[in-house]
Amino acid sequence: MSLLKRIGNPEGGSGGPQQPQSPQQRPPGDAGKLAQMRVQRQVTPTSSHADIKSRVQSKLMSELDPSMDASSPEFRAQIEELFQTILQEENIVMSRSERHSLFESIIAEILGFGPLEPLLADDTITEIMVNGPKNVYIEQRGNLSRSNVTFESEDHVLRVLDRIVAPLGRRIDESSPYVDARLPDGSRVNAVIRPIALCGPTITIRKFSKKPLTVENLISFGTITPEIAEFMRACVVGRLNGVVSGGTGSGKTTLLNVLSGFIPNDERIITVENAAELQLRQEHVVSLESRPPNIEGRGEVTIQDLVVNCLRMRPDRIVVGECRSGEALDMLQAMNTGHDGSLTTAHSNSPRDTIARLEVMCLMAGMDLPVRAIREQISSAVDLICHQERLRDGTRKVVKVTEVQGMEGDVITLSDIFEFEQTGIEAGKVIGRIRPTGLRPKFIDKLEAAGQHLPPSVFGIGIGRY
Repeated sequence: MSLLKRIGNPEGGSGGPQQPQSPQQRPPGDAGKLAQMRVQRQVTPTSSHADIKSRVQSKLMSELDPSMDASSPEFRAQIEELFQTILQEENIVMSRSERHSLFESIIAEILGFGPLEPLLADDTITEIMVNGPKNVYIEQRGNLSRSNVTFESEDHVLRVLDRIVAPLGRRIDESSPYVDARLPDGSRVNAVIRPIALCGPTITIRKFSKKPLTVENLISFGTITPEIAEFMRACVVGRLNGVVSGGTGSGKTTLLNVLSGFIPNDERIITVENAAELQLRQEHVVSLESRPPNIEGRGEVTIQDLVVNCLRMRPDRIVVGECRSGEALDMLQAMNTGHDGSLTTAHSNSPRDTIARLEVMCLMAGMDLPVRAIREQISSAVDLICHQERLRDGTRKVVKVTEVQGMEGDVITLSDIFEFEQTGIEAGKVIGRIRPTGLRPKFIDKLEAAGQHLPPSVFGIGIGRY
């Protein structure tokens, strides 16, 4: 066949007029090519999935009724009806699965958090990290990996980010380029944008389980043992003051939430947090949340302000999501002035480091106090430190439960009640066990006075080798 003939008739004939070939005369495979060409005539060559989505979404937004409640089922039904109509008007031919996928992605853009929706819906994903529009990483079963999810542009990331922070009354812009926020399910969100984030808008989401973890879950995960669970329950019910310590991502807030669940239902609990994450199930809970300054630099409410204020709210228990600064001094004051059974968390690498960090945070309150006075406040206020770590294999374990015994000279004395003993590593998994040290805490008399009687076996006493 000459070049002229091939150019003259793209469907396989010569340049001159010819009769259409019958199916018997047509070479095998031509039918499939012709069908493909018909589809290409209906969906233009430039109609990629992103183009179709953009066109359909733009037309949807222009035709939707803005007065309708976006959370109502009728609103979603209206979107679906318009979606089908637009596909017919645009003469867009798609398979059922492609149509469903396109509809769900548009719904996510209009009602949800765009490309993040499938990641947020996956219960196996514990953390989502957006490093600019094209680099999205996830933590799954303790391991980091790159996701195939991407955003269209930096503006697309910013639109999703605005949808997260706007309902909370917070803002993020060039004058305030970072923000702490939360999702409706309690998941923690931190975001940083240009000019601070050089790679573009950066979002870190630490997901919370849709169903709050229970003490039974922590035991089954190997985070704690039944003995530690029984001991910690007695300490919380017996109104001992506790600090949950650990590094970033070690599970402090999750453990604090579980420990707070031991608080009796007839007590008034006030929680103080930067972003409300605790999911207490008791009836009488008051949640307070700090607030950043407005665009004029006014109206800031700090954790320290809230801790001071909650003392006037007749609390039985005060639960501070995390002590980061001078609020530690006010928290210690509360523990020392009749608010027994209070709980908080702090970043540290060990129970001894927790004491040192509390000292530094007290100095950050701006009070010119001698170190010995601060240490006396700490030793008098804090009864127990529960230290948790994220091990190298991604598992999270309570590695030490430590009693704060008091002062000896200028030093605060500590005594380990439980500790994690690592015996080796097999196939990348850390092997070990959490065992009692065999020491009974000095505050055991206080627990028994509160009606909490623990058998000696909890502390490894009277059970032979442990």
